[in-house]
Amino acid sequence: MAVRSNREESGGAATLPAVVPFDLAHLTRQSWELGKSTVQGDRATTLGTWTHQNSAWRLSVHQVTTATVIICLRTPVGRERFYGAMRSEFDAATEHLEASPSWRRVR
Repeated sequence: MAVRSNREESGGAATLPAVVPFDLAHLTRQSWELGKSTVQGDRATTLGTWTHQNSAWRLSVHQVTTATVIICLRTPVGRERFYGAMRSEFDAATEHLEASPSWRRVR
């Protein structure tokens, strides 16, 4: 089994948790306050929501500009993590999310 290091904790670039079936090269971790206010604003459009079949993870993606998305991950204990990413990189990674048997699109 491959193990991904969490470079974010060591001061490097942000990474998504290992439960997510893709990596993004240009990813920034957002504070909860910034992420929440951004995705609840009038300018954000939800592109999709997925749930993990074997645990309570939930992933939703919100378009905030023509080139930027905010990824919201809700952990099994209900905490939300927000990440900023390039829309083009997320669009390319969506096929991995859709193909993963562990994730199911709910909207």
